[in-house]
Amino acid sequence: MAAQETLTTISPTTNQPILTRHGPTSADLAALPQRAQAAFLKYRQTPLPTRQTIVRKALQLLNDRQEELARELTEQMGRPIAYTAKEITTAVARGEYMLKISSDALADTPGEPQEGFKRYIRKVPLGPVLVLFAWNYPYLILVNSLIPALLAGNSVILKPSPQTPTIVEQVQKLFVEAGLDEDVIQYFHCGDFAKIEKMVQAPEIQSKAAAGRVDCRVGLELGGKDPAYVRPDVDLNWAAEEIVDGAVFNSGQSCCSLERVYVHESVHDDFVAAVQKVMSGYKLGDPNDKDTNIGPVISKAAATRIQSHIDDALAKGAKNATPENKTFTSPPTTEGNYIPPTLLTHVNHTMLVMRDETFGPILPIQSVASDSEAVSLMNDSQFGLTASIWTKDVGKGEELSEEVEAGTVFVNRADFPSPDLAWVGWKESGRGQTLSSFGFEQFVRLKSYHVKAYPGA
Repeated sequence: MAAQETLTTISPTTNQPILTRHGPTSADLAALPQRAQAAFLKYRQTPLPTRQTIVRKALQLLNDRQEELARELTEQMGRPIAYTAKEITTAVARGEYMLKISSDALADTPGEPQEGFKRYIRKVPLGPVLVLFAWNYPYLILVNSLIPALLAGNSVILKPSPQTPTIVEQVQKLFVEAGLDEDVIQYFHCGDFAKIEKMVQAPEIQSKAAAGRVDCRVGLELGGKDPAYVRPDVDLNWAAEEIVDGAVFNSGQSCCSLERVYVHESVHDDFVAAVQKVMSGYKLGDPNDKDTNIGPVISKAAATRIQSHIDDALAKGAKNATPENKTFTSPPTTEGNYIPPTLLTHVNHTMLVMRDETFGPILPIQSVASDSEAVSLMNDSQFGLTASIWTKDVGKGEELSEEVEAGTVFVNRADFPSPDLAWVGWKESGRGQTLSSFGFEQFVRLKSYHVKAYPGA
């Protein structure tokens, strides 16, 4: 008999073990989807108003416990404590928006009226849904799928990152406290890809986050190499503040972080100087310190990958233009995975930092001669999650947005999934969508009803 898998969470701040969880046995793994199916058959009969009441109460409980949950996030993934509670409140706000629109989003669609007939289309739940989610914004990513799945009437099996194992435990506990049957939300801890694949292939699973079966819905939120373009008419100091935040918040570990910046050549040097001024005010440090802006990255492997992108760029002619900042050169401990915010200039598309997802606090800036060159370079990527255009001429920004190949294009902001807009990746950045009324589509199937009056009745 194979030994039960042990998963250990390593602190990004100290590189010491902080949590241990055990993976499922083969029997546990087989039972999960069976219990989920049984729970689904009961839960799908629950009226939508009852589901809404449960979700509303669970979101309130989540909000009430944000301080406790924030401390867990800081410990497990290294984001500064000054910001982790904000993830909880943002997740709650997203969930509340999806709750607000759920009645309309899940309402029947009437057919063309015709005397003697009743015809309509109903959105019916799929069945057990499998949600595999990452560590970098676990509550936000989870809420994007969990709330519409539950409101639509599905049961859910959650598989968290081993880096943030307590998220699913807390979420299940809160929903049960809110009145949900405990088998409607289940979870398992696992790092064994063969076992995860078995769960993905379980016949009960009707929606999942990995491809393989054609009879199963698949939604994928993947990576990005999100670009920004700074036009010459913009307030450079303001744009620099916003763009630095979009690039290095959460140590750049966001699917929609700004990972490459194109600046019109007429303002390039002044913009670089403005970015240097902003960066000089950041504090790299202990994430438990409320004054810290930037904490460690998630792992040694991540730090090595990020540094390799910097080294590759410098070897190919890039310049390190990072401003002097004593916290960047003197991290609080040598044990943590600290990568300081880094500003690179003289970059080009031969460099990894302009082509591959870095997922770190790096800001590479490339000079461009025109709007058309900027858009061409923005589109020169296998990714297409978000992009942003920074300009005083909003109409021109919208015009250029039409040419940009990305699921979301911002004008004068970045790194902000809005719950009323579909969150969707183009190219290799994803499949399917979350948020907005379209976010429910991943978790329902359509059923048409065509009723004819009985003759003579």
